[in-house]
Amino acid sequence: MRRWCAAVLALLLPAGCAAEPMAAVPTLDGQPPIVIAHRGASGERPEHTLASYELAIEQGADFIEPDLVLTKDGVLVARHENEISETTDVADRPEFADRKATRRIDGKEVTGWFTEDFTLAELKTLRAKERIPRLRGTANDGKFEVPTFEEILDLLARVNMEREHPVGVYPETKHPGYFAAIGLPHEAPLLALLEKYGYRGRKAPVFIQSFEVGNLKAIRAKSDLPLIQLMDDEGGPADDPRTSYAAMATPTGLKAVAAYADGIGPNKAMVIPRGMLGTLGDPTSLVRDAHAAGLKVHPWTFRRENYFLPLADKGGLNPAGRGDLAAEIAAYLATGIDGLFSDNPREAIPAVKEGASR
Repeated sequence: MRRWCAAVLALLLPAGCAAEPMAAVPTLDGQPPIVIAHRGASGERPEHTLASYELAIEQGADFIEPDLVLTKDGVLVARHENEISETTDVADRPEFADRKATRRIDGKEVTGWFTEDFTLAELKTLRAKERIPRLRGTANDGKFEVPTFEEILDLLARVNMEREHPVGVYPETKHPGYFAAIGLPHEAPLLALLEKYGYRGRKAPVFIQSFEVGNLKAIRAKSDLPLIQLMDDEGGPADDPRTSYAAMATPTGLKAVAAYADGIGPNKAMVIPRGMLGTLGDPTSLVRDAHAAGLKVHPWTFRRENYFLPLADKGGLNPAGRGDLAAEIAAYLATGIDGLFSDNPREAIPAVKEGASR
């Protein structure tokens, strides 16, 4: 009901966030918060394409974020899900009509076309499309390929050659338990590629993230690269049905997470929930508790469209008739978050710089 109300209100009214500016609490290490380009500059170009990552880099993102799934021949590629009909033109390709299938993934029945049924060569014939066309249009549909993780790392290697501060990579292993069960585990190809491109040690410009726990623990046993435990505001890890994200977000749960991870990536509603009318509520203690456990906090996802933004406090509207992403970000920075995921680095980066300087 809460999500339905927020969605309806977001469609009825321009969004905003009119909270009074607050001085930001320091981050865990005292460094400025980072901006992670969520699937690239996905608010402007189709997500998980080289064009989206390139634009995010041009706009000044600190990290780019590829979600990683595997092909039939074991190659890591960047897609939000292994079901690809929402983000490619596969459903319009008659030569692949017979690949449509139904799979049980993380306890849910999913019907569509799946990366694990395609070789890399076959996937490369597809073209990316906008996942949210009603909000973002379709002008860039059909222009870009599905990139491999190695192509993304190669892009970063070229970009970072002359940079004092490299743009980092923030890969997410998608459905790692499912992929391991079908004989396509993430860990070996992921770590091999990161090693090949020089990502080594605790200070490497990389964070590996997952909503599951076993995958992160397996990586920790083989690598000292920084790890992030993702959390949602409901449910729990697909590989541990006895555990909820709510329990993991308690002081006791966070201490357990700190035994194998370096930070958490929570749904932003776990940091500042929204009220029934869609306005921002009071911050929870999550950031403070995570910092007490030695964990960084990188909430997701900050987007500029009214549909995703909180409604203005006390019914006030932005004079331009748009939501106020900068004000929303400022409210979160005041809690001491160490970074954030955004589809819109162009807007998020100056908002973070301004908010962090308060």
